Amino acid sequence: MNAQSPAEQAIHARRLGAGGREGLMLHCSLAHGGAWRGLAAQFESDFSFEAPDFLSHGRSAFWDGQGSYHEACTALAKRYLGSQPIDVIGHSFGATVALRVALEAPESVRSLVLIEPVFFAVAMADDPDFVNDLNEMSALLAAGDRRGATKAFLARWGGGLPWEAMPAETQQDMASRIQVIPDAAPALFDDSADMLAAGRLQALEIPVLLLRGSRSPQVTETINSGLEQRLPNAEARVIAGGSHMLPISHPKDCAAEMRRFWGL
Repeated sequence: MNAQSPAEQAIHARRLGAGGREGLMLHCSLAHGGAWRGLAAQFESDFSFEAPDFLSHGRSAFWDGQGSYHEACTALAKRYLGSQPIDVIGHSFGATVALRVALEAPESVRSLVLIEPVFFAVAMADDPDFVNDLNEMSALLAAGDRRGATKAFLARWGGGLPWEAMPAETQQDMASRIQVIPDAAPALFDDSADMLAAGRLQALEIPVLLLRGSRSPQVTETINSGLEQRLPNAEARVIAGGSHMLPISHPKDCAAEMRRFWGL
């Protein structure tokens, strides 16, 4: 079976803001482009953002399972690049896609904002004590317990809302999409896209802002620090009181750092 390109699959996107500066927002796993509304609203008169739903997320088609999921999402994101460079903002999984977009099409990216990129290969390279905290989720998923796997994943990387407090339809929707986590693993853990290849990040001269929350898992500090050391024009900042879902929980704080970074 031949894989369909993202252009041949149904992709849903929303446009946020009405300003003259163009940007692209790439969401985290199990979310959708609408998750950016709060942060985008902080730039309403300055930016117009494209916020697509990745494959197997939101209203976009489910990934057909052919090839690499991370590569398919990267190809989807690159559809929104134009003749002029734009600012690319990514969160969690979306931040790893944003970084790959910049590496593959640097002429089309004006700046990068990476909010807690879950590029675990950096931690594996830099921290000999790194432990994969997704093992429980993976075991439950392998046993066919999609709901249990989703609950385990969100307990570590969710927004803090207890599983039991979520509406049943939200639980079911997330559980139906949980396979994207292992689908993305080769790029996130094994660096299947070779983003850590010798000299590759070091040659990326685009300005990069790395954000994380002060209450986020320790591995986010390891990853952001490792990327800051490798990227020649990067700076890492911490949002006080924030955790992994920073764009949703702390949009004003994120926006303040982004405005400073962009000189707005």
